[in-house]
Amino acid sequence: MVSRILTVAAVAASLVGASPARASPTVGDGSSGEGGGAAASDEGRRGADEPGAQVDNPADDGTDDGTDDGTDDEPDNPADDGTGDGPEIDDDEAGENRRTIVVQAARSTNDERASSVVRRRDIEERLPRSAPDALRYEPGVYVQQTAHSQGSPYVRGLTGQQTIMMFDGIRLNNSTFRQGPNQYFFTIDSRTIQRLEVVRGAASTRYGSDAMGGALLTTPIQPSMALGDKAWTVSPKVSLRSGTADGELGGRGQIELGYKGKLGFIGGVGYRDVGQLKTAGPIRSPTTGDPVMSPRFADDGVTQLGTGFKELTADGRLVWQQSDKLRLTLGYYDYRQFDAPRTDRCPPATAPENECLTYDEQFRTLVYAAADLQTKSALAERGRFTLSFQNQHERRHHDRPSTSTRNDGRDDVYTVGGSGRLHTRRFAPAPWLRVGASYGGELYFDTIRSKAWNVFSDVGITSPQSRGQYLDGSRYLSAGLYVEGQAELWERLELRAGGRVAAALARAEGDAESSSAGVDRRWVTPVGSVGAGVRLSDWLRVLVNVDQGFRAPNLDDLTSRQQTGPGFQLENAELNPERALSLETGFKITSPWIEAAAFAFQSRITDMVARAPVQVDSCPPGSAGCGASQTVFQLVNLEDEALIRGFDGVIRVILPKGFGLRTTIAYAWGEGPNPVAGGSPSRLPLSRVPPLNGAAEFTWRSRKLGVFSGAGLRWARAQTRLALSDMSDVRIPIGGTPGFAVLDLRAGYRWGRRALISMVFENVTNAAYRYHGSSVNGAGRGLRVFAEFGF
Repeated sequence: MVSRILTVAAVAASLVGASPARASPTVGDGSSGEGGGAAASDEGRRGADEPGAQVDNPADDGTDDGTDDGTDDEPDNPADDGTGDGPEIDDDEAGENRRTIVVQAARSTNDERASSVVRRRDIEERLPRSAPDALRYEPGVYVQQTAHSQGSPYVRGLTGQQTIMMFDGIRLNNSTFRQGPNQYFFTIDSRTIQRLEVVRGAASTRYGSDAMGGALLTTPIQPSMALGDKAWTVSPKVSLRSGTADGELGGRGQIELGYKGKLGFIGGVGYRDVGQLKTAGPIRSPTTGDPVMSPRFADDGVTQLGTGFKELTADGRLVWQQSDKLRLTLGYYDYRQFDAPRTDRCPPATAPENECLTYDEQFRTLVYAAADLQTKSALAERGRFTLSFQNQHERRHHDRPSTSTRNDGRDDVYTVGGSGRLHTRRFAPAPWLRVGASYGGELYFDTIRSKAWNVFSDVGITSPQSRGQYLDGSRYLSAGLYVEGQAELWERLELRAGGRVAAALARAEGDAESSSAGVDRRWVTPVGSVGAGVRLSDWLRVLVNVDQGFRAPNLDDLTSRQQTGPGFQLENAELNPERALSLETGFKITSPWIEAAAFAFQSRITDMVARAPVQVDSCPPGSAGCGASQTVFQLVNLEDEALIRGFDGVIRVILPKGFGLRTTIAYAWGEGPNPVAGGSPSRLPLSRVPPLNGAAEFTWRSRKLGVFSGAGLRWARAQTRLALSDMSDVRIPIGGTPGFAVLDLRAGYRWGRRALISMVFENVTNAAYRYHGSSVNGAGRGLRVFAEFGF
């Protein structure tokens, strides 16, 4: 009965704008962006940029499953007739006292910024192939793929080491993240994601180094902490997945346990085998009509060589709700990818077909402990503390049969980290004023193990190189302290301001044999942010934000030597930190029928790191593959400011009878100094900045029937503005990447928590397409199927 009353209260609050109240023993309100806590999954939120009231149920998996328990994640619809959007007050098999219920604000954890959220239900209906793929329908995000087993989200024109990735409040970026696209967001298993939030624009005050383009905040699935008559509850699940375009076949087994609402565990093991990806055909240059040089195709003209991989995942999450003031979490997440070729190098565009660069092992292991707590102290009302250990492991080999050689390498990054974040009470020094603050800090320390060796197959000799891709034994420390304050005046004006002091230290022993310089660098960087929001009406807010971003050079910048898409890249031990000043202004609309957000932005970047071409005879000794490269680059700081400007937005229309429409649009324009000193022209486009692009989704859902269906359209204009390094990149057609439009159809059925069948008929028109900067063309016409069963 209590849960029904709380549900009705939450629905009423959403209609009249009432402030929600907490109504269960849990810690954290989900507003810190740090994960943890039953409420932190926030899966009941209504979509992108959507403030409002909700009932968040830790037992609910966010699937909106047709046996409504008052945890609807759809907006309240005055025209609802029980077929779709409107909340229903029905009993389900769980009973009234079975689940812990939290009532909280259904909003982005960064609602004062341009941000959007991918929910668990979105993942289950769109059926993305990976965590990066799950972001393709988000405004301001564009996903590049160097291989079918990789994916790198661009956020407002920046990616890789210039965007930060967080998992349950723990920093995933380490000191070997590369300049430009990298594969590391792919190592988050999308089957374990409950919620994925994107913050667009510089955000280093809150998230530290690397948050220049934005932040990717991942919250994992949570145990339900179920209550009921039984002391123990057990909920097993098994899922299967298949796809025709790449022959994917995989599955996952999962178990969820609960004990008296105090102890919860959720864990699983997954596996999949992905074959070579079939596309609709080659991509052609928009200027010459010639086919792109990468990838190479099999004889059928549609199967892309250098694609396919195997994947094994395991995870476990143990939660102890010690009291209503303390919640402890132990987490373990392991991702293991095997036999994944790099598409643009398997084979290279101008090499024999039996030459191939393959990642034999691409592993990420994360183990951590977290404490979420509430206190009676006004200066530390709630907080979260974490201790973590991570290992990023890579092993690769480059077969070159024509020379009877194989270049092998192995890199390991061991990271120990800790973080703390506290929030003060919301004070009301005057009837018209409310103030509060958050503050905290973090420290992460990396140790690198890197080795490389050559195998001469004709004579059976293995020859170790003096150094690996990185200098063995390198160390890197990243730390920072920050504070942010917020004020609300007359319930109409919102103000915020914050600052951070960040420190970084890099050390590496030099290697004389390979002419590798030693590194002993340290930086201390202050950054700040200010912002304001004006609530012009109950449904309209106008926002202005000025945020600084920064990135200290990491060990990849300072010590690495590696083959990239544009050519062979050399290190620079004298690089300076990058700094960005980001300005955005826009509005957010929230009403029962329409929800929208639109922002214009501009980011000025000083000392931006870019690739400058050098002579091939500049290759130092011991750099396998450098001398054979047609183009060699060295990292440099650009002498003048780089500029990125553009806009992005999203609009969602809630229609009667369970129908809905959502559409996004984004555009970024980037320009910077010519990396060649004295080169002409003096300014050039920035590398791989996405073109004008967007998406649209039309959906229909019936909770009474458990049926859903819809269509998704992704599109992009041609990108012909190319950087100097883009012009030598075999992944980009001569003159640029052509535009595309791709239509997917979806359908599925939910039977409560017992079963889910979801299907996507992808690329209905069999369009040949690729995202700008990718080595891999998009999948051709095919079918993806997902089936999950449990109780």
